[in-house]
Amino acid sequence: MYAVIKTGGKQYKVAAGDELRCEKLPGAVGDTVVFEDVLLRADGDAVVLGQPVVENAKVIGRIKGQGQAKKILVFKYKRRKNIRKLRGHRQAFSLVRIESIE
Repeated sequence: MYAVIKTGGKQYKVAAGDELRCEKLPGAVGDTVVFEDVLLRADGDAVVLGQPVVENAKVIGRIKGQGQAKKILVFKYKRRKNIRKLRGHRQAFSLVRIESIE
């Protein structure tokens, strides 16, 4: 059994027991998270496709960690103008373990 959920403006294919690294979710480590935006749910050959979401379907997960990704460098440069900007960015994320699909 698997499902396609939408969170943080992105779509993820998840199954029970998977670990998902998604955009930062509110909550502390150990809190339960319920994803209500289930776009597709499949159980063997039975596939239910939502328009846009599947009714009465939800995915339950537990937050295993909060963190930041590796730093990326954003370098802006204009030739012959002596304009250079170097900025760094670290995106916040949540590590979620999927417990069940209902």
